[in-house]
Amino acid sequence: MTDVLISADDVTKRFGSFTAVDTVRMAVRPGEIVGLLGANGAGKTTLIRMLLGLEVPTGGAVTAFGRTPDRTTRGRLGYVPQGLGLWQTLTVAENISFVRAAFGAPPLVLDPSLAAVEHRLVGEIGLGLQRQLAFALALAHGPELLVLDEPTSGVDPLSRARLWDAVHAQAEGGTGVLVTTHYMQEAQQCDRLVLMARGRVVAAGTEAEIIGSTTACEVDTPRWADAFAALDAAELPVTLNGTRVRLADTSPAVVRSALEASGLTADVLEVPATLEEKMTIIDGQG
Repeated sequence: MTDVLISADDVTKRFGSFTAVDTVRMAVRPGEIVGLLGANGAGKTTLIRMLLGLEVPTGGAVTAFGRTPDRTTRGRLGYVPQGLGLWQTLTVAENISFVRAAFGAPPLVLDPSLAAVEHRLVGEIGLGLQRQLAFALALAHGPELLVLDEPTSGVDPLSRARLWDAVHAQAEGGTGVLVTTHYMQEAQQCDRLVLMARGRVVAAGTEAEIIGSTTACEVDTPRWADAFAALDAAELPVTLNGTRVRLADTSPAVVRSALEASGLTADVLEVPATLEEKMTIIDGQG
């Protein structure tokens, strides 16, 4: 389709006998936020590096702005890698000058918090400010596509919320966004999700489409700690949400039976599964 900014078509990447990415298909279009989810080692970063043209696929094809990724296509996107891509021994101002020269970007209007540390070495400012700087630099040249690899990892909730406000503002202006995250609250802010496990795409679509009809049981009892211990001893997939005991993809009858075997009674309700629960189920089926 002509409106696709970047895409992978049955892309595979092997390192020797190890397959890091296995026949993955995905695409990002203007104005949408696509979340790339999966555990560490699922293949997310390797896929991103191929989309950027930093790794050559072993098989399949990657297209960026209608062509094979190269230096020209990278000039049309903004990238924040996990390591942020900042020069720690340069000042904030020197990092900005370098990026402006590399991309021909106009002068940046800095947030007051960054302006206050403009002449300090990047390695001497906090992680939150470093991530804020990396994001500002990724936007400096007005990219058509943003690629963000865990952009909020290790920062406080307020900083995460501010960054996501900026992400939504970019998408509303027509910029496509591809973002990886481990935070389910952030995944819920994406228009579409692509879930990877062991190098393959195991689910894709909106949050509602991925969860589908999958349900969970919620156990309501003041003896929640005892209920958790009993269900765990029964080797059921039990988790806690506050003091509510939850079991994904498990029938109420099985839960009640395990509780009764331990001398416990409780209200057991069947409720929709969460995205995190569905991801755990999918990952366990691989």
